[in-house]
Amino acid sequence: MGIAGRASAATFLALAVTLAPARAQEVARPVHGADSGPRACLNQKERRALVENGAVMQLAAALNAVRPHVPGTLVRARLCRRGEGFAYVLTVLGHDGKVTRVVVDAVKGSLVGER
Repeated sequence: MGIAGRASAATFLALAVTLAPARAQEVARPVHGADSGPRACLNQKERRALVENGAVMQLAAALNAVRPHVPGTLVRARLCRRGEGFAYVLTVLGHDGKVTRVVVDAVKGSLVGER
């Protein structure tokens, strides 16, 4: 493995170690977007049911809506309750190395917030 391969592996490992503790707290941790108030994130079974029923858009559609505003690689995606509806909370690793959290309305596909 060359130097570039080792650097990529080290970056990936550091990112995985950084995100691992956050996954254990995913359900209990409040998510803050453009408006205030905690929201509970859904598990895989709940997400799948909402997408299949057509209550929310698929993750791919939400990503397509965000790409022009926040280019980069998707690191993490969650579907959370947001007030009366749902929102995708996307963590994107930008091409410049900065991590951005983006909140997308899961019904309309509009960008709700970014930090």
